[in-house]
Amino acid sequence: MAEENFENFVQQERDRLSKAREEAINHKRQADEEIARIDREFRAIEAYQAAKRGESSGRAARTRRAPSGRRVGRRDEIVGLIGENPAGMTRGEIIERMGLKGDKSGEMSVSNALSALSKANKIARREGKYVSA
Repeated sequence: MAEENFENFVQQERDRLSKAREEAINHKRQADEEIARIDREFRAIEAYQAAKRGESSGRAARTRRAPSGRRVGRRDEIVGLIGENPAGMTRGEIIERMGLKGDKSGEMSVSNALSALSKANKIARREGKYVSA
């Protein structure tokens, strides 16, 4: 009998908590909608003030196009590192010296740069190390 009462109590608590959670979710949704409405009003006011000052509004005024072409940097840095070490450096040593160890995209960019520099005859491989050509 006591077990039945406890099970009923647990079920009632579950029901009560579920209802309270549902109400809280509804309140949160309403609050989020109110915040979004206020944010829209702020943006409208900012756009009005910008138009009044004669500034163009929108994202187009803030965005800038990146220059086209290859970004100089990674390859030059690698050539400089290899030039400082006449005995040559392994890929791992280069990555470590550049502080990219563990950064997958950084490591890949070093590998790509090493390949491009080798093809351009700016560096060469001797005994498993990259050296200046």
